[in-house]
Amino acid sequence: MIPRIYIPGDSGALALGAEKVAKAIASELAERGIEAKIVRNGSRGAYFLEPMVEVATANGRVAYGPVKPSDVKSLFDCGFLTGGHHKRWLGAPDKIPFLARQTRLTFARCGINDPLSLDAYKSLGGLNGLRNAVAMAPADIVKQVTESGLRGRGGAGFPTGIKWKTVLDTTADKKYIVCNADEGDSATFADRMIMEGDPFVLIEGMAIAGIATGATKGFVYIRSEYPHAVTMMNKAVEVARKAGVLGASVLGSPNAFDMEIRVGAGAYVCGEETALLNSLEGKRGVVRAKPPLPAIQGLFGKPTVINNVISLASVPVIMDKGAAFYKDFGMGRSRGTIPIQIAGNVKHAGLFEAAFGMTLGEIVDDIGGGTATGRPVKAVQVGGPLGAYFPRALFDTPFDYEAFAAKDGLIGHAGITVFDDTADMLKQARFAMEFCAIESCGKCTPCRIGSTRGVETIDKLAAGIEPEKNLALVTDLCNTMKFGSLCALGGFTPYPVMSSITHFPDDFKPAPVRVAAE
Repeated sequence: MIPRIYIPGDSGALALGAEKVAKAIASELAERGIEAKIVRNGSRGAYFLEPMVEVATANGRVAYGPVKPSDVKSLFDCGFLTGGHHKRWLGAPDKIPFLARQTRLTFARCGINDPLSLDAYKSLGGLNGLRNAVAMAPADIVKQVTESGLRGRGGAGFPTGIKWKTVLDTTADKKYIVCNADEGDSATFADRMIMEGDPFVLIEGMAIAGIATGATKGFVYIRSEYPHAVTMMNKAVEVARKAGVLGASVLGSPNAFDMEIRVGAGAYVCGEETALLNSLEGKRGVVRAKPPLPAIQGLFGKPTVINNVISLASVPVIMDKGAAFYKDFGMGRSRGTIPIQIAGNVKHAGLFEAAFGMTLGEIVDDIGGGTATGRPVKAVQVGGPLGAYFPRALFDTPFDYEAFAAKDGLIGHAGITVFDDTADMLKQARFAMEFCAIESCGKCTPCRIGSTRGVETIDKLAAGIEPEKNLALVTDLCNTMKFGSLCALGGFTPYPVMSSITHFPDDFKPAPVRVAAE
């Protein structure tokens, strides 16, 4: 039996040196005259262990990591092709604590096999959901997704089934499925991991959405900063089309559904669904006023389902295992699992899929292992650049949409950025306003002007100019932006600003006057 060596080829692993490791292993195989197959799988998401190399042995897969090119020769000397011990030895991948504690539903196949092998995908349960869907009435598919409790994983948390039902019930000669893969939030990489590590699950989810709503065409809108994801998705769509998963007859059924990949121009605001639609239509990426809702008049004025990558990638398991199976995970109105992305100043950075309900403290201290610097955690921003900063006093907050909203926070795309006690929260508040000013599409005044004035006012605070007056002015600006902005960019920017002021007031006090040395 020819040994199989698995080396991740996704963006995260490549950034950490996986390509150099792959070349070193290939070179060593050639030098030693060993025949082996190198499989470029996706990452399992434990990025603090990447590049993580795995070998298939008689006793199962054995992982080594993080592997450097300089480790390769000694790996072969230690007999790593048969699972031999080495300083980089990690044992069975699914026994690694970071991975063993997860509940992997959406990411069940990510990091296991060749992402472009449809046979490998099917061998691990892929297409079971789509096979069930083609045998069901559209209304029954929508009902199953609704009963599962699945909510939009892109940040808004809107019930997916309700959106689908609106499109299903709207009569039109053409309908569309649009996948929002414009993953622009800081500390987020779940969408990228799926597209690069298990692209067929997204294709399957979109095909199910099309059959459920009567849509025959889909588009995946990917940010331009993800060239590797664009390449993988284009290749996967071709494979799926040739295999009859996409096209005029999905899996031999009367249902037609095909899809294309589109690349955005790099604007953060195009993550907002209506700005994304404008961009897809070849227009400037500017937010549209609502109503009409995109579900009724969306892409090219037709009924359109717009869902995030993770929302659509979660549908196949629901259609395979059933609504009750999926709904059994989670808490309150937050059902199923959520891919929590842990980043920033943290020891164990990576993607951790778990049922809703873990506390923020468990995620940061237990799963994330605290700060990489070893200093105390000062703040954690949840939900990207528009998310609130939570102090340790709020670490008992469960990861749940409503629980975070009750603490003036938001889960967003579930990205977590950790900061140690050296962070200056006034500077973080300024960054939020500056980010909004730079990324604003300019359509509404509260966002366009409010963020610019916000930067100026925080600069005055930093300089100690009329602190009480300017603190009041920042608060007033935030109130105006929150309730007057046309979309979430301006509407959510107050979250990081006001949470910084509320939870870290000392960082906004004037610095003590320093007496010049004589």
